[in-house]
Amino acid sequence: MTSIHEISAEAVRALPSVQVVDCRFRLGQHGAGLELYREGHIAGALYLDLDDDLSGPMRDDRLGGRHPLPERGAFEQSLQGAGLCSDARIVVYDDGTGGAARAWWLLRHHGLASQVLEGGIAAWGELLAVGDPDVVPGDLVLGTERTDDLVDAAGVQAALAAGRIVLDARAPERYRGEVEPMDPVAGHIVGARNAPFNAPDAIDDDVLAAQEPPVVYCGSGVTAAALALRLAMLGREDTQVYAGSWSDWCARGLAEPAA
Repeated sequence: MTSIHEISAEAVRALPSVQVVDCRFRLGQHGAGLELYREGHIAGALYLDLDDDLSGPMRDDRLGGRHPLPERGAFEQSLQGAGLCSDARIVVYDDGTGGAARAWWLLRHHGLASQVLEGGIAAWGELLAVGDPDVVPGDLVLGTERTDDLVDAAGVQAALAAGRIVLDARAPERYRGEVEPMDPVAGHIVGARNAPFNAPDAIDDDVLAAQEPPVVYCGSGVTAAALALRLAMLGREDTQVYAGSWSDWCARGLAEPAA
């Protein structure tokens, strides 16, 4: 589906001024994304790390989740430190894990536009470069921060009480509580529906037709952004992300163990 939020490799190569950003990561493996970058990346690509750049420090009590949103000033410094500039289009990519969508959502949350490379790095179709990023600090400045695209745990509770749609972007087995590799309690928010971020047919028609914005969450707010991206591509630009997600829900003692 054609979308203003996604762009093909061919279209990227035709842009006169573009900065391509590698956002790959491996959950629970800090530094693995940078190693993937070093082993092979789109020539000229910059790099943003999920843990260091696209998230803030995790609190000892885990409130805010395993990947809390970065503070605005820290996020701007990360973007500039990675080399992002104000005079270029931004295209982000990953390998299907959701890092690019996290960057897309964070940029949009802070008033900046970007596009996600359709098909990720596998669709690039050209010889990849190797080695560390060659960074010249950039001058990108964040725009106006949105206030309508984010909810906290209380917001999720209020949405459920009002009968709004809440979607869990995790894999079905995690939603059902059959496995839980990261968080202390297995299961899902009671009242939420499962809509895996990488399942083509996961979004039902009533989600697109709902009068109120849907709320999305996952384990720690990463693949929730990927589900928000998919919904935006389908015309639902108003989706709200519960950034703390299941990890924050657990930290607040709200999680009910799977039956």
